[in-house]
This record gives sequence, C-alpha cells and structure tokens, in this order.
Amino acid sequence: MRDVKAYIESGILELYVAGQLSEKENLEVARYADEYPEIQAEIIEIEKAILALTREAAPGFKPSFDNISHSLSQGDDKGIRSIGGSRILRKEYLGWAASFLLAIGTTYLYFQNKELNSKIQRAESEILLMEEQIAEAENSLEGTEQLLNTIRDKNVVVVALGGQTVSPESYAKAYWNKEEAQLFIDAKGLPAPPEGMAYQVWSLKLDPLSPTSVGLLEDFTNDDNGIFALSNPNDSQAFGITLEPEGGSEFPTLEQLYVLGKVTS
Repeated sequence: MRDVKAYIESGILELYVAGQLSEKENLEVARYADEYPEIQAEIIEIEKAILALTREAAPGFKPSFDNISHSLSQGDDKGIRSIGGSRILRKEYLGWAASFLLAIGTTYLYFQNKELNSKIQRAESEILLMEEQIAEAENSLEGTEQLLNTIRDKNVVVVALGGQTVSPESYAKAYWNKEEAQLFIDAKGLPAPPEGMAYQVWSLKLDPLSPTSVGLLEDFTNDDNGIFALSNPNDSQAFGITLEPEGGSEFPTLEQLYVLGKVTS
C-alpha cells in the first residue's frame, strides 16, 4: 500500500467496523490490519468510539433532534452546513441524524449481544469444567470403593511394616492376596524419595534370607492416596522396602532398608 494515511481517511475502516463491506473487502481490510499496525490501531480506536456512542444511545439516554440539528448547523441562520465541500439542507441532515442514531442503536445492540455471547461461552466452559471435576471425583470414589473391597477380602493378609535403622519413624502396610497374587502397599508412612531415587518392594524368604523384587513404587510424589498395586506370585515370608536408584536394583541395599514386616498366618 502506497499511502496508509489516505487509506485510513477514506472511511473504509468505519464501514469495516460497522459490517457494511463485502466479504472480499473485509478480507482485504483484515490483511492490511495485519500488515500495518497503524491501521489496526485505527480500527481499535473506531471500535472504542462506537462503544462510547452506544453507551450514550443506551436505554435512558434521550437525544433531542433539535439539539443535533443545532449542533450540526453550528449557528448558521439558514440551517446550512458544509460537509466535505457539499451543502446539506436542514431537513436532509435531520434525516441523516435520525439514520445515525438508528445505526448507533443497532451497533449498541450488536456489541451487547456480542458481550452476552461471550458471557454465555464462559459460563458453558465453567459448566464443562465442573462436570469434568465431578466425573473425576466419581471415578476416584468408585476406585476407592473397589480398592477397599479388595483389601477387605477374607483371603487378604495384612502385614505391618515397621521403620528400620535408616528411618525409624517410617511405616507402611502390605495387603497380600496370595490366591490372586495381588499385593497392595500403603506407603503413606514413607517420606518422599530424593530425586533420582525410588522405593523398591521385596518379597523375602527368611531362612536363608532370599530377596525377590516385587516392583517399584512408581511416581511416588504424585500419587494422591499412597497405595500401590503390585503382583506377587512369590511364597513370601516377609516384605521389605528399600530406597534404590531409579529403575531399581538387582539386590536390596540393606543400608537403605526403610521398613520391614513378617507375614503371619
């Protein structure tokens, strides 16, 4: 574009904001607005001006055609004013004033409707978010009930795991269903592992001491309820939990044995 200023003063931006251009013209204005910041800024100013006018034209504001007529004529006894080099008679600009006020009212309703639609969209988004949160809560509750039913099964053996030398205050519980080879570890009593470390669960044979890895307590810090499900097909006599490097170890690091408990009949 050679002359941005002339394009702005042509009046096409006002028509663009008022929605009076063809689709092709709208696309052209939008393209120029992207290319030239001053055009975009002018569009914003026009929208602000229209919003200001629509507030004045909102319910409760009663404009006087005589006042508008007087303002346009600017004191000319003949009721004639020059606009853009042409002469407009009083009855002509009174008609223009009426059309202008009608356009303001229409524009006011347009922006009011646009704002209402925006509020409706926000409300719909909030409702969807609430529905998702409710669904998550229901799923969480259902999962909790299933877990409780599982660990309360008559075939489940509960093993208390007490704190050891490295962390005497630690504790945990193991819920073992030998028939179904299921093992649930309640690890709420364990501190969060340091970065780069993970808790590893061991099934133990006591005489002679023979450890078998059952698995890791994955994603420990992000687990809300602190209960981990593992598979344990071993003929366990005790369970222990050690702190190992991420990925686990082939044999337990006894110096990092946090909790230990013996299986009783």
